[in-house]
Amino acid sequence: MSSSSKILSEIFRLKLEIATRYPELMKYLDEEPITIPNQAKPKVDDASLNEYLHTLKNLIEKYGGA
Repeated sequence: MSSSSKILSEIFRLKLEIATRYPELMKYLDEEPITIPNQAKPKVDDASLNEYLHTLKNLIEKYGGA
């Protein structure tokens, strides 16, 4: 499995966790700047996927730890 595939799998897992355990956080996923590219053809690479993954982890950590 490629690095991108692993990252995408983890992103999917975290989004599923948010949807099931913290559904009230779903509204914040649409508001994340990383999900709204400001380019016609945005570059999606491991670095940008990792950044989004980190954003999801922080969201869960801040909310779940509160």
